[in-house]
Amino acid sequence: MNAPATTSFPAQRIRLAISGMSCAGCSARVERTLNKLDGVAATVNFATGVATIGAHTAISPDMLCDRIIDAGYGATPLLDTPTIDTAPEDRATRDLFQRLVVAVVLFVPLADLSVVFATVPGTRFGGWQLVLLTLALPIVVWSAAPLHRRAVSGLRTGVVGMETLVSLGITAATLWSMVTLAHRPAAHPVASGLAAAIFGADSIYLEVAGGVTVFVLAGRYFEAKARSRAGGALRALAALSTKDVTVLTAAGDEIVVPIAELGVGRRFVVRPGETIAADGRVVDGHSSVDAAAMTGESVPIEAGPGTEVTGGTVALTGRLIVEATAVGSRTRLAAMIRLVEDAQAEKAGLQRLADRIAGVFVPVVLALATLTSAGWLLGGADPDRAIGVAVAVLVIACPCALGLATPTALMVASGRGAQLGIFIKGQQALETSRDIDTVVFDKTGTLTTGVMTVATVHGGEDVVRLAGGMEAASEHAIGVAISAWARERHPALPAVSGFTALPGLGARGLVEGREVLVGRPALLAAEGIEIPEDLRRVVDTEQRLGRTAVVVGVDGHARGIVAVADAVRPGAAAAVERLHRLGLRTMLLTGDNACAARTVADEIGVAEVVAEVLPADKARVIRDLQRSGRRVAMVGDGINDGPALATADLGLAIGRGTDVAIGAADIILVRDDPAAIPDAITLARATLRTIRGNMVWAFGYNLAALPAAMAGLLNPLLAGAAMAFSSFFVVWNSLRLRDFRP
Repeated sequence: MNAPATTSFPAQRIRLAISGMSCAGCSARVERTLNKLDGVAATVNFATGVATIGAHTAISPDMLCDRIIDAGYGATPLLDTPTIDTAPEDRATRDLFQRLVVAVVLFVPLADLSVVFATVPGTRFGGWQLVLLTLALPIVVWSAAPLHRRAVSGLRTGVVGMETLVSLGITAATLWSMVTLAHRPAAHPVASGLAAAIFGADSIYLEVAGGVTVFVLAGRYFEAKARSRAGGALRALAALSTKDVTVLTAAGDEIVVPIAELGVGRRFVVRPGETIAADGRVVDGHSSVDAAAMTGESVPIEAGPGTEVTGGTVALTGRLIVEATAVGSRTRLAAMIRLVEDAQAEKAGLQRLADRIAGVFVPVVLALATLTSAGWLLGGADPDRAIGVAVAVLVIACPCALGLATPTALMVASGRGAQLGIFIKGQQALETSRDIDTVVFDKTGTLTTGVMTVATVHGGEDVVRLAGGMEAASEHAIGVAISAWARERHPALPAVSGFTALPGLGARGLVEGREVLVGRPALLAAEGIEIPEDLRRVVDTEQRLGRTAVVVGVDGHARGIVAVADAVRPGAAAAVERLHRLGLRTMLLTGDNACAARTVADEIGVAEVVAEVLPADKARVIRDLQRSGRRVAMVGDGINDGPALATADLGLAIGRGTDVAIGAADIILVRDDPAAIPDAITLARATLRTIRGNMVWAFGYNLAALPAAMAGLLNPLLAGAAMAFSSFFVVWNSLRLRDFRP
C-alpha cells in the first residue's frame, strides 16, 4: 500500500484551505512552493482546495500560509476536527452567479446587435459603436473582474495560470475591437466574430470578449456547484457531529455544555432522537440506535448497559447515559472523515503527470499564441484574422480538466463509499483493485460473527434447562452462548450454587440440588463418568462439522451434548457468489482447525482452504500466492490479520476489527456485512474506470483543440464554450459515481 507523502514527516499533520487556485497549474505551483521547504511533504488537491502537509514540529501553519500568500494565493489553517466550513465556498459561488447573471443579460443584446449591425449596415445609427461598448464593458470589466484580478496578482508574483490565458484573451479581443471601431469609417461594414465565421465579413470581437466571459463564468459556476455536490457526503458525515452535549454532574444534575468541554470518562445523556455526541459505553438505559449514516446498515442496533456506541449515531427509542471513551478528533467519526480527506489528497501517477504538464502548460500556450499570430501575419493574413486565431488559442487551452480528472472522481467515490460504509484509503487501492484475481478471507469475525452460538442439542429440554442454569454464572464465551440459548426457551432458569470454573475443561455446580458438569469430554473422563457410545458418535460427528461438542453430566451420568459453533454471517455465501461472478477466486485462510474451516468454506461456497496457520504463516501464504503470479486481496479483522493485510496487494479490514488490522488495510469496511466486500471492489473498479475516462477526455481535448485553434478552425467564441464544457464534462462524469449501486 502506498502511503501519502505526508507520512514521511509524522511529527505533525497540517491542513490548509487554499484560495485563488483556478487550475491544476495553480495547485502544482502551490505544491512546489511548499515542498521547497525543508522538512515538508505536501500534496495540494485542486478539486477540494486543500493542502495536506506533513511537517516537522519546527514548522508552523502560519509559516506555511505566509509562503503560500507570497506565491500569490490565499491560505488559512483547517482544524483537524470533524467540521467542514462551507461558508467561504458558498459566498464565492453566489458571487460567481451574480456576475454570470449580469454577463448573460448584457451578452444577449450585445450578440444580437453585433450580428444585425454587421450584416445589415443600413441599421447602424449614430453612436452605434457606443451602444456596443456600453453593453460589452460591464461584462469584460465587472463580470470578468475576478479573472483579471487573479491574472494581475499572478503576474506580480511571476505566476501565470488559467486566468492569465482567459484575461489576456478577453483583454486582447476588447482592445482590438475598440481600435477597430475607432479607426474604421462608418460606411465600412463591420461584422462580429460570430458573423464573420458565418458570412465571411470583417470582424471585431466585442461579443467574443463578452461571450468568452459568459462561458468561463458559467463553467466556473456549474463546476463549483458540481464540486459542492461531489463533497456532499463528506459534509454529511461532518454534520453528524454535535455542537452541544448534555453532561451529568457529580451531583446527578444535567447541564448543556459545548462539545469541546466533553472529556474522556465523563458521562453524558442521549435522549430519543438525539445524536450520540462521542464514542462511549452505555452505563444506563436502553435504546435502538440508528447507525445507518455511519455504517450503511439499515437495521437499528439495540444498545444497553455495556454496549459500545459510536458518536454520530442516533438514539431512537430510549434515554441513554453514556460514558465517553473517545472525544473530538479521536472519535471514530473524526477518523472516518480524516480517512476520506487523506484519500482525496493522495495523487495517482497519472494525476501527478497531469499536474506537471499543467504547471508548464500556460507559458507554453502563451508562446504558441504569440507564434501563431506572427505566423498568420507572415503568411499574409490581415491583423483581424491573426488576432482572432491568437485569441482562440488563448481561450481554448484549458488545463482545468487535467487537474479535475482524478480528484473529483475520488472525491465523489469516497463520499459515496462513506454512505455505504466503505472507506477507500487512497488512489493506490483503486489502481490495485483492477488487477486483483484472488480474494483471501480470514474466518472468525470476518465471514463468521465471532460470537459462539448453540448449533444443536442432543438430550432433551431438561438438558437445556440444567446446562443453561449452571452456565448462567459463567463468563466463558461457550457458557454465555449456552445460557443465552437456554434462556430463550426457559426465561426462568434455575439458580446455580457452588459454581466452579475449571479452566480448559468446563464448569461444575449444583442446580436444583443436582450436581451438573458442563464441559469437554475430558472433564467427564477425569470425573470417572463414562460417555455412552451413542453420545460419543454425536461428539465425533459434531467435531467433524467443526463444532465444539460440550457434554452435560447430571449426577454422575452423561445426559446430553450441546454443540456450539461460530455462526456464519448472513449474506456471506451471497457475497462469495458475487465475487465469483466478478471472476475472482476465493480462499479461506484461518488459524482455526481444519474441520471448522472446511465446514464454513462449504457453507459459503469457498473451494480452497488453508487452516491451522499462525499470523506469520498467513503472510507467508499470501507471499506464496503472489509468487505464483496471483494478485491477492486479503479480508480480515484481527491483530493476527495485520501482517497478511499489509502483505497483500489489496487489504480490506472489517471496520469493527482491531486498530492493527485497520491500519494495515487499504480499504476499511465499516458496514458489518460481508456484502461490503464485493461492494468495495466494485466501487473501486468503477472509480478507476471513471478516472481513466476523465484523463482520456482531458488529454484528448487539449491535443485536438490546440492544433485546431492554431489552424484557425475555431472561432474564439466557440473556443470559450468548448473550454468551459471540457471542465464541466469531467466533473459531470465523476458525479455519476454518486449513483453507484452495489
